[in-house]
Amino acid sequence: MLRIHFTGRDLGGVRMAAGPDPLWETILSFHRIRDRRGPLVFGEWRRETRARLNGETALLSALVPQRGYFPDFLTPGPGLSGRGARLETARTSGPSGLESGGAAGLEAGLEAVRATPPERIHAELSLVAGGRARTGRTGPGHPGPGRGRRLATLAAFTDGGTGRLARLVEVLRTYHRAAVEPYWPYLRARAEADRALRGRALLDGGADALLSTLPPMLRWRSPVLEADYPVDRELRLDGRGLLLQPSFFCRSTAVVHREHRDPERPPVLVYPITHSDGPAVAERAGPSLGRLVGHTRSAVLQAIEHGCTTSELARRTSVSLASASQHACVLREAGLVVTLRNGNAVLHTLTPLGAALLRGCAHVR
Repeated sequence: MLRIHFTGRDLGGVRMAAGPDPLWETILSFHRIRDRRGPLVFGEWRRETRARLNGETALLSALVPQRGYFPDFLTPGPGLSGRGARLETARTSGPSGLESGGAAGLEAGLEAVRATPPERIHAELSLVAGGRARTGRTGPGHPGPGRGRRLATLAAFTDGGTGRLARLVEVLRTYHRAAVEPYWPYLRARAEADRALRGRALLDGGADALLSTLPPMLRWRSPVLEADYPVDRELRLDGRGLLLQPSFFCRSTAVVHREHRDPERPPVLVYPITHSDGPAVAERAGPSLGRLVGHTRSAVLQAIEHGCTTSELARRTSVSLASASQHACVLREAGLVVTLRNGNAVLHTLTPLGAALLRGCAHVR
């Protein structure tokens, strides 16, 4: 059990990440590709990704065991500054609106990995080699099969000299391109839907309400946030706040990362977003776009721009509930809308493709 203790100042410092983090998704997806759990969500993704993986993954396997500690320097995270309960400003995107936090975010993260000091590498790799459960993010410490082979690879990397980080960066980039990059628009859309849901709770009831909406493995019992966790741990925020990082490839247990080298930075809590289906390559939405015709559906797309429930959508567009639901379904099938259930209600939000289409239509007019 993990218990995160909040003060009043910490509640004011709760923040939502701007979107999925490319390196967190890369590392957590490497966990998913090596297990057989969640076949309905991850089965097709595993088959597609394995078919694209022609490169060597032995180094990643050594650095990222299936269970237990993996080095903190692999997920440096975004730069964090400022206080106050709020949503992080969305990262800049390219003309298509699909790159936010994608390629640019990956390269920034890889540069941070490349700049890791040697003493930090040795300290964190010694924890991996020892099979010790981490004090930050952690999992069961069972060594699993092939431990000797992994230790040999790990030892070779530890003693690899100045070129080792360049090699690691290339391995991470290659794996990301196979496992994460083709699905990035989908992953970002799911994270944006989750962000809209949490943001609405934050605006309606503050950080207390936001923490109450987190997935069921996280339970808010003010002033403590409890989480199902493989080890017992108490984390006191001590006024630093908390950054909430949604992740598609985080499966059933939240992951907490406390940056010991910078005690002023808020800890990061990575939690799983709600899964309704598996990740899809963006191009698959193409055939459904032909159904997007008519003034009503255009009005529906505009009404969903900032997120709304089906009842709100019906009211904003002056159509029946059934009609609003049908239009939202067509837009969802076309890859323009994501629908996330919250209790008895559903919240519709635009995907990056839907937002780009809406902006493009506005420019044409």
